[in-house]
Amino acid sequence: MTPARIQRLRQVLERRQPDLTVVTDFVHKPRNLSALLRVCDAVGVLGVRAVLPPQEFRAFRGTAAGTQRWVEVQREDSLDAAMTALREQGFQLLGAHPDSAAVDFRDVDYTVPTALVLGAERRGLGSAARDNVDTCVSIPMVGMVDSLNVSVAAGIILCEAQRQRQAAGLYDRRRIGAATYRRLLFEWGHPAVRDFCRERGLAYPPLDASGEIVDPPGWYASVRAGTAPRREECE
Repeated sequence: MTPARIQRLRQVLERRQPDLTVVTDFVHKPRNLSALLRVCDAVGVLGVRAVLPPQEFRAFRGTAAGTQRWVEVQREDSLDAAMTALREQGFQLLGAHPDSAAVDFRDVDYTVPTALVLGAERRGLGSAARDNVDTCVSIPMVGMVDSLNVSVAAGIILCEAQRQRQAAGLYDRRRIGAATYRRLLFEWGHPAVRDFCRERGLAYPPLDASGEIVDPPGWYASVRAGTAPRREECE
């Protein structure tokens, strides 16, 4: 890995926002999810929660693997459970839905922990989701169409979140924990070894200051000898 590459990875990780996330409610088309993840990556979202049946989530992972490399996607069985967990962590829940009670998306404070809840493009958020979010937000439109593609809507709203957070200095310092930073730096910088370790339940080998694996021959020798640390031993 070149010095420029490791520097780029470090710069991106140092701007990731652990308290800005997106929850998707059966946004099942792989192209929409892929486009949404590109938007999330662009504004520094650390991870997304996707409410999808197992078979549709597997199909998405199989067809959109490249877009998942930079933004972690956690599958959820239940929108209610995902929202409850985030609320317990102190997140405000914003539903992107253009109903009569919705506020202009620009009139919300995104510098506090925020989860943007998105429904499928035509259906939007279901009534149960609308009843459980803290606020519904809408994007004012003056054209003939009255709805936007889910990834486009997310991009507009998340860019406002990014603008507010930049003004508040939330991109000026690293905000993810040290353990998460080390894990993601390894996974982003060494995807082949990451997959090798995941398949065998191995802990990731340490990295040096340049982002390279410390003593690769020695580590591979320990793997062959069966003495390399297991993942559960390091957790």
